Amino acid sequence: MYDFAIIGGGIVGLSTGMALAERYPDAKILLLEKENRFAPHQTGNNSGVIHSGIYYKPGSLKAKLCRTGCISMVEFCQKYGIDYDVCGKVIVATEPEELPLLENLYKRGLENGLELQKITAEQVKEVEPYVRCLAGIKVFSTGIVNYTQVSQKYAELIAQQGGKLQLSTKVENIKNTSDGSILETNKGEFQAKYLINCAGLYSDRITQLGGVKPEAKIVPFRGEYYELIPEKRYLVKTLIYPVPNPNFPFLGVHFTRMIDGSVHAGPNAVLSLKREGYKKTDFDLADTIDTLTYPGFWKLATKHAKDGIEEIIRSFSKAAFVHSLQRLIPEVQSEDLIPTHAGVRAQALKNDGKLVDDFLIVEGRNAMHVCNAPSPAATASLEIGKAIVEKVANRQQSTLKV
Repeated sequence: MYDFAIIGGGIVGLSTGMALAERYPDAKILLLEKENRFAPHQTGNNSGVIHSGIYYKPGSLKAKLCRTGCISMVEFCQKYGIDYDVCGKVIVATEPEELPLLENLYKRGLENGLELQKITAEQVKEVEPYVRCLAGIKVFSTGIVNYTQVSQKYAELIAQQGGKLQLSTKVENIKNTSDGSILETNKGEFQAKYLINCAGLYSDRITQLGGVKPEAKIVPFRGEYYELIPEKRYLVKTLIYPVPNPNFPFLGVHFTRMIDGSVHAGPNAVLSLKREGYKKTDFDLADTIDTLTYPGFWKLATKHAKDGIEEIIRSFSKAAFVHSLQRLIPEVQSEDLIPTHAGVRAQALKNDGKLVDDFLIVEGRNAMHVCNAPSPAATASLEIGKAIVEKVANRQQSTLKV
């Protein structure tokens, strides 16, 4: 019998395991990951940005945990010798109608306690010489890191504390008992007093297996990227973002210098017909039916039909993708870009068609379910883990004997 079992070996599951081991050093902790390595999905395919928290609604969990997580992530990398770079980024307006949106974003960033600077087009060129814009914001605290390396260090620290980490172990069913849960897996049964679900793209299904009706369904969106050829990396010094459309839930295609020196451009955002569908041809019948029979998806698709069509066009037309990038850097040409890996975002969507805007943690009996943790979850992972464990402690003070 384990005191705690965590389902999911992405960065949030691992950070939760680390926080549990720190809070309860004598507890028996088990972490199950269905793949043969840690953090292979959302964590391992993201852009590696240490986000500042500028985009998120003031007072929200995302805003608070991203702001503190940005600081703690840098401190963690410093402590354990993980390569990172607080390079900052620029967010730029390229059209007159974007200027009020840029101003609103600046005010939101100030509300979230960030160090920002409004800069002119000329000042943008001092930072990013090849950008064409009307004005911009300099965000000083944004950085870059390899989150797979961070996750590996989390796993090492859990193991050092005596936690058991089990790969290639898929949870197939959950039985609730009077004193916890029995996890039925492809590697046998495991019993735990308390369950924490950090299953990412499958978090809603694990929540259901645990006997809790999730407040939302996970709808997978694939983000496709191109990479600048090495000869053209000089076009991007740091990170370059457009002003996001406030009515569309994604940030728009942008340029990101990675910690290895490469420069990625993207992503678009298209519906994936498989929860782990990293290629256009990936298809899973059950996943597709799950999405297409969900009323919330059609309400979202209807509301954002124009934007959605543009994203699909960008997916199949390199010329359209390049055109979007040229709004930021006119010098970029089609031959400067080669396809690189895609990522899939687990986005929770409510039945009424509204995206779950914030991190969503749902409590069950002797269980905690992380039902929505998209970006900036990697940045905020240390703080999310602490927040989950604090919730567990508050609920279980009278019953946990660890």
